[in-house]
Amino acid sequence: MRPVVGILLSICLGLFLADGIVSLADESLILLLDVHLFTVVRGIVFLLALLTGLVIYGLMGLTPMIPKRLFLPVTLFNPAAALFLIPLAIYFPGRLERLAWIISFCQVALGLGILCRVQGGFTLRWPLVADNRLGSRGFGWLNLSGFLLVNVFVLLPAVLVYLAVCAVLAVDHFSEGFLALRPGGIRVRVRQYVRQDGKTIRLVPMAHVGEAAFYRQVSQSFPTNAVVLMEGVTDTRNLLTNKITYRRMAASLGLAEQQKEFKPARVELVRADVDV
Repeated sequence: MRPVVGILLSICLGLFLADGIVSLADESLILLLDVHLFTVVRGIVFLLALLTGLVIYGLMGLTPMIPKRLFLPVTLFNPAAALFLIPLAIYFPGRLERLAWIISFCQVALGLGILCRVQGGFTLRWPLVADNRLGSRGFGWLNLSGFLLVNVFVLLPAVLVYLAVCAVLAVDHFSEGFLALRPGGIRVRVRQYVRQDGKTIRLVPMAHVGEAAFYRQVSQSFPTNAVVLMEGVTDTRNLLTNKITYRRMAASLGLAEQQKEFKPARVELVRADVDV
């Protein structure tokens, strides 16, 4: 199996380096000329490089023959780069092209460095990974056990926690802080703003259906000198043949309608929305 493993590693390294070169050329053309010349070719090469990387990563658990210090960076580079870009896409969406160029450059540099290491210098011979670069053992239970333990109990939980944190950041950022993602679901936040003259504005996110106790609690929370700007379309001329109602939705969910339960007292109510 040594020649077969050597050829597979050579294909993986070659596709990884080709993916980096094509990506770097494509990103350079996009940044300089706004031309997407290699986008289709880039997608195909990336997919092939990703698939071969997954195959090699799986083989690392089966055989200690593969030098992990050289091919772990190759197999994990693209997934790690994708995870790295998620928070950057949330906060810096306008700089993704520059960040992608930097990642492509790092991929080319890493691929050339590993190629130089396995070739023993700046030469190019096929297969790219010779037999003498492989380990001596074909299979080991200790290698397989350690590989499974690290992936199941370390790598997979770490990725899930990272994605959960990114989801929390995305919900908070794109909702301007009005929504918060928690283990129990999505929660709304009341935002309060204070002007220089001391007047306070509270924005209360609400839905058309909810628990009756919630609406009563919000109704009682306003001070007596408050002005409540009500969001909600009115129909003063009775133009709608069917009235807007959420009765069926509220009944099916076991909740109450806002217009039935939300009745602020001792405050000034102002209809701040449009009419039909």
